[in-house]
Amino acid sequence: MKVIVIGGGPAGMMAAIVSAGNGNQVTLIEKMQSLGRKLLITGKGRCNITSSLPMDEFIKNTPGNGMFLYSCYKKFTNQDIIRFLREEGLEVKEERGNRIFPVTNKSLDVLKCFMRKIKELNIKVVYNTKVKEILVEDKKVVGVIANGDIIKADKVILATGGKSYPLTGSTGDGYEMVKRLGHTITKIQPSLVPLESYQKKICKDLQGLSLKNVKITLKNIETDKNIYEDFGEMIFTHFGVSGPTILSSSAHLVRYKKIEEKLKNKKIVLSIDFKPALSEEKLNNRILRDFSKQKNKQFKNSLNELLPQKLISTIIEKSQIDPNKKVNEITRKERKELVSILKHFRIQIKGFRPIEEAIITSGGINIKEVNPKTMESKIIKGLYFAGEIIDVDSYTGGFNLQIAYSTGYVAGVS
Repeated sequence: MKVIVIGGGPAGMMAAIVSAGNGNQVTLIEKMQSLGRKLLITGKGRCNITSSLPMDEFIKNTPGNGMFLYSCYKKFTNQDIIRFLREEGLEVKEERGNRIFPVTNKSLDVLKCFMRKIKELNIKVVYNTKVKEILVEDKKVVGVIANGDIIKADKVILATGGKSYPLTGSTGDGYEMVKRLGHTITKIQPSLVPLESYQKKICKDLQGLSLKNVKITLKNIETDKNIYEDFGEMIFTHFGVSGPTILSSSAHLVRYKKIEEKLKNKKIVLSIDFKPALSEEKLNNRILRDFSKQKNKQFKNSLNELLPQKLISTIIEKSQIDPNKKVNEITRKERKELVSILKHFRIQIKGFRPIEEAIITSGGINIKEVNPKTMESKIIKGLYFAGEIIDVDSYTGGFNLQIAYSTGYVAGVS
């Protein structure tokens, strides 16, 4: 059987490998000059391969139609991708937050495993070739048009990705192809993307400040309800905030009801707890101890043991305590305000950074039009989907790459 796989990311490569392993004649078409370009930049170039969590937890970490992936996750798990890499000679390690990385800390080594298998299975790889159209007769796939040529096929697997990181080749081409075939594309939005703030000055003053053990809460101040909570790392940028916790929060925020209207009306607030391990009472006691040791110092010189240097002037400004005031002159009320700021540092969220800066895309081919057990189109026979082109997306932590492997495996084996 002749199979064409369109798109050479992790989903496409996995689909091609599995299909060829089942004895099919596979051609992998990639519009860029090399495979796996987006894979190379994942995990800051280290490749967060997957997570060590049980597969049920993967669904919980997938706000974008997680239950749709139930069958895929049963057929190809996190242990399966780890086994695949080990069989290709690459060991993995587990890091904080259940994240799995290659022991070499190089995403290129993960890509090499895929490339070796592709070569071993004699999969034909065609580079610098853009598929313009999927050919269909009587609601059944018969081939594709690529660079003006007709290439016949019995089955086609579409794995062209979303619209994030267009320089890697993800420019949304696949959406247009399947729309012409009658498929529905849900709203395309950035996900796992940094957030912009209305308080540009504060964020610019704190630009580059990376915090490791903080608690973040996104809140709708109109209803006083929490939208999302997380614990871990974040970073301030010139436009707002970023980092793992912020990126995951964006995946939740993008689905919040009437979010654009609420952002415009300044109803969404990010609250940062700089000292989540301490209650307000314990933090107050900690500050009292610090102050007692430095009672003759000015307030502006008394927070060095408590906070990162870059954060101190902003906290002092927010507290409205005279920076030149002696520590032993600070009132109980002022100290209470300081504690409150450290536990509830608030930033108004203005919106999302552009989709070009997003790690993944929210939205895609409507899951109601895809068979979850085979990844085959319910509209066109012989057409299969894999990866980010489908309307599924997860938080950070290796979950999105697992979606690529699992859907790619199921599409390839089907």
